[in-house]
Amino acid sequence: MTQFLATLGISSESEFARDLLMAVVIVIVTAALAHVAAKALRHLLDKDATPLPSTSLIVNVVRGAIWAIGISVMLDACFDVNVNALVTALGVGGVALSLGLKDTLSNFIGGLQMTLMGIVVPGDHIEVGGDAGVVQDVNWRHTTISNRLGETVVIPNSVIATTALVQLPPAERVSVPFAVTGDAHDMRAVKRDIEASAKQAAESVCPITEGPHASFSEITEYGFKGKLALSIDDPAHANDVIDAVITAIAPMTRRETHAGEGAE
Repeated sequence: MTQFLATLGISSESEFARDLLMAVVIVIVTAALAHVAAKALRHLLDKDATPLPSTSLIVNVVRGAIWAIGISVMLDACFDVNVNALVTALGVGGVALSLGLKDTLSNFIGGLQMTLMGIVVPGDHIEVGGDAGVVQDVNWRHTTISNRLGETVVIPNSVIATTALVQLPPAERVSVPFAVTGDAHDMRAVKRDIEASAKQAAESVCPITEGPHASFSEITEYGFKGKLALSIDDPAHANDVIDAVITAIAPMTRRETHAGEGAE
């Protein structure tokens, strides 16, 4: 090989330098293509008409596929590596490797399943195993949610795929259960008072987009159970709104009985 290159006036050192330069060019082109494809894909996924959600998992899968193709071309064109034989050789070791990375693979497959089927998408308000919050992102290993305390909760994808998932109402939808004790001489007036006080209290914290609406759902031996529902402009203030509403309507849930009623 060296004598053949010498007859062409090309030394082995220059041949190696040419291959190395070509490899660098392929890597740069691959990196540029991966960057452009990821940016274009995020822009496409952000559109409402796109059926797939805008998650890191889809973008990373496409980016990984581009890098795999680029590295294969580089190995074949620059270093005369038979990619097919290399993949076959790695397949045997891949079985053992997959056993060691069982949890990682289950998280990846679980995330891919949730993403492609649209089970969990960014913006969903979900509850998994007692943890509730708004989905921020789904990547190859875990799903991140933000709860009402502003905390970021990291849940492995395999846990979501194998645990009961509850799709909660939108995070800006606030619900406050209450119970009114005492007589039922004018429940319509009680409901109006609760709604008016709740509206004033909630608006002191955050603008209201809908409600509040109070409704009674159950009669018990102690009084009447109900629920107050309203929608707010900023879900981040949900806890403060709930606190303000409970404080405002608490005095109205204790109704005095009429004179003579209950007396023996």
